[in-house]
Amino acid sequence: MANCESILHLHNQRVSKNLKRCTGTLIFPANVLFFGDCRESASIDEYFKRLSDEDECRSVNLRIPSTIKTLSSFKAITVAYNMLNGSLPNGLCELTNLSELDLSENMFDGNLPNCLNRLSYLETLDISSNQFTGMLPASLIANLTSLMYIDFSLNKFEGSFSFSSLCNHTKLEFFQLKRDNEKLEVETEKPIGWIPMFQCKVLALPNWNIKRLKGSVVPSFLLHQHKLQVLDMPHNSLEGQFPNWLLKNNTKLKYLNLRNNSLQGVMHMEYLNANMRFLDMSGNHITGIIHHDIQKFISYVEYLNFSSNALNGVIPSSICDLHQLQILDLSQNNFSGRLPNGFVTNLSHLGMLKLSKNALHGQILSGNLSLGGIDVLHLDNNYFTGNIGNNIVEHNDRLISMDISDNFFRGTIPSWISNATGIVELVMRNNRFEGQIPCGKASFSYLDISHNFFSGPIPYCLNLEQMQFLHLSYNRFTGLVPNNLSGRIPEFLVMLSGKLPEWKAQFVTFTEESYEGNPLLFGPPLENNCITKSPVTHPSNEEGTNKKWYSVDMASFYGSSCSTWLVFILGLQRFFTSILTGVEGG
Repeated sequence: MANCESILHLHNQRVSKNLKRCTGTLIFPANVLFFGDCRESASIDEYFKRLSDEDECRSVNLRIPSTIKTLSSFKAITVAYNMLNGSLPNGLCELTNLSELDLSENMFDGNLPNCLNRLSYLETLDISSNQFTGMLPASLIANLTSLMYIDFSLNKFEGSFSFSSLCNHTKLEFFQLKRDNEKLEVETEKPIGWIPMFQCKVLALPNWNIKRLKGSVVPSFLLHQHKLQVLDMPHNSLEGQFPNWLLKNNTKLKYLNLRNNSLQGVMHMEYLNANMRFLDMSGNHITGIIHHDIQKFISYVEYLNFSSNALNGVIPSSICDLHQLQILDLSQNNFSGRLPNGFVTNLSHLGMLKLSKNALHGQILSGNLSLGGIDVLHLDNNYFTGNIGNNIVEHNDRLISMDISDNFFRGTIPSWISNATGIVELVMRNNRFEGQIPCGKASFSYLDISHNFFSGPIPYCLNLEQMQFLHLSYNRFTGLVPNNLSGRIPEFLVMLSGKLPEWKAQFVTFTEESYEGNPLLFGPPLENNCITKSPVTHPSNEEGTNKKWYSVDMASFYGSSCSTWLVFILGLQRFFTSILTGVEGG
């Protein structure tokens, strides 16, 4: 702080000796305490209550005191992540030299003081992730025309926030308002024809039912934006044709998320640009095809999600030239044809691949595979054929979830799958697999290999310690149900043929319905006490039919196994943060 500007960053080191044992519970505890004005350097005790022992620390009410007004020369106050509570004192309004006020990630409540509109030099205002209530006063916002950065997200505001109150904010570059309740609406179209004087670089309005005069259309003020780098507007019920003008006008877009709206028509992918890193158009009604030269427009994209639309045609070979791609989701569309050669192996950075519920065919998993970087592989509900080849990656501990159900794969389960130590979910239902289940190191939470042609006994090495869902029915298993399966019995167990284990301990919890679809089982709690000679029938799954004869809704399982997906949720949050950090300053 060479210029000795008055800045207050309250963290966790240079607190007075009387407060050392209160680290983490003090008023404004965090990492470094700077009283940046060389003439005003002082201990925290001069401004805030003295605490001398741990008992007091546990019971202290962490508030901003009214005496904060004595810091009148300060230009920046950052007290984020400190569990501060209470309402804001009017004393804050006396700090008229402030250019930065960051109160985020605390527990402040009450209304925002109207007198904050006196802070005419304020450039950064972040009050996100608190418990503020009441209205967002238009007069407060309209007067703070020096603002460049605004974040009002995740509070308890009510009423209507009019975007036109920002009309004269010529310096505004960042605006974020994530909703935390149903009592606040965002108005973008009143007064009709208003034109903003700002050029935003980051605009985040996720999860809003935006209030408009003419239905849920894309906000018209976006027509005047030409410097957007991040646009985050998922879950907004936006209707009408896809706004191709948005892509054409903003050639520096890095992050575009219009997920789960109702946009329709063709997206002109030739308007995409080389800066794009994150593109999510999922859950709309977009039609057409993926441009055959898509790599020319978004060659550095890392996240690409077109799932749950009405795209058709073949998946172009140019997808394989997106060498930075980490997540690709094209599921639930109308894609058909074979995948390009090397589709999986050429995308060396790919961590998630989802092609579920299309009409794709070919031998995608045959030959030598290189799945070392794949975490999630979902190919279910297509027409893929062939055997599963050898994985040339020696130690495959990245694979978490593999779903290849409802296809026409055949052959045996290769040993690399049963030895994939990281795998949690394996779904191979409704294919033509055969042979015995190999023993391995994998410990599944969800295992469904039903409706195949597996034979022989169920291996005694099958580990149920982490199992939540096990489905083995409609196969050709023989022999008895193993008594020495390790670990606890899963909640949903559908097994093979032969005499059931002795009806005691955990097996007492299973009723007759638990063994439905296994006519060769006998013994309590089933009515039949001897083996039945009837053969096991196997439904037809001839290639070419579009009818799926068996399906399992795994939503409840994924809901209870959320840790599997936490990796990706946290990953997307870090990705969004990295995009914001990389927003150009000029």
